[in-house]
Amino acid sequence: MLMDPLNDALTIIKNAEKVGKKYVEISPASKLIGRVLSVMVEGGYIKSFEYVDNGKAGVYKVELSGAINNCGVIKPRYAVKVRNMEKYEARFLPGQDIGMLIVSSTIGVISHYKAKEHAVGGKLLAYVY
Repeated sequence: MLMDPLNDALTIIKNAEKVGKKYVEISPASKLIGRVLSVMVEGGYIKSFEYVDNGKAGVYKVELSGAINNCGVIKPRYAVKVRNMEKYEARFLPGQDIGMLIVSSTIGVISHYKAKEHAVGGKLLAYVY
């Protein structure tokens, strides 16, 4: 029984990266997982992904690039303002300008770099480096 599909998806990606796989399948697929994967593609952490409808909940086929050392969800999902973003960067990322936080904001699911650029806050979803 799935309690947190986003956590399961990021754990699957992290474990596949550690083993050295090139492709991985994530199911069940959801819009949130798809948006997080698109942010990871923009950041260069995965090469690409595609949605495959299997008649049930769907599957994401992800092509890995070998660039992920660690990734995971942030629980509880802290509400963060732009001016407080650096506090959470220090908590979840290993160093300055290494990795990224994934934030759910009013303009969509974005990286913390884009959130700073647009001066919007939101809820922290995940980290990746």
